[in-house]
Amino acid sequence: MHEIRGKEKIFVYTGPDGSGRKTVAKMVATAFDMETVISYTTRSPRHYEINGEDYHFVDEETFKKMQAQQEFLESVEIDGIHYGIREQDIDEAFKNHQLVYLTLNSEGAEKLKSMYGDGVMRIFIYADRDTVIQRQKDRQDSEEVIERHMSHYNETMSYKNNCEHVFENFDSPQVAYQISELIESYLDRNLTVTDY
Repeated sequence: MHEIRGKEKIFVYTGPDGSGRKTVAKMVATAFDMETVISYTTRSPRHYEINGEDYHFVDEETFKKMQAQQEFLESVEIDGIHYGIREQDIDEAFKNHQLVYLTLNSEGAEKLKSMYGDGVMRIFIYADRDTVIQRQKDRQDSEEVIERHMSHYNETMSYKNNCEHVFENFDSPQVAYQISELIESYLDRNLTVTDY
């Protein structure tokens, strides 16, 4: 497992599907030299998703093989779909960047927190049920997919109180700005002053 050193930090964005957590995470990353770690999944890409940018889309056989070779730092199964983060990808990301971010479901966020402790800051992004449904419709998710996501809505929302920071996302640029300020102040606090 990667050992978090010095100023290295993992920011984990979590919250209900359709809350805009990926959009916000990407906006924040542009303000900092922040690298993302992309998860692997066995589900098929949605029409707006790009392999290698949103997820690494793999078939079940490939995923199970990677699992058997213990490539994943953590993996979860939700509704028969597998998701996993490769340990090597976290190592790679930290080679050139001190700040790394991931977008994960609450199970993944919890696992990373238990592994890395204070090295992980969880940022919970949410929107009310109607907004989340509307956003999923706007991106043309199928009724079946929306229904599957919404069946986890309450359970996901209950994770809110476990996270270090919580933001309601009415307006992604506004929330991205608030999170950028939060990270900025966090980084300032963590700068160590050395005597010359």
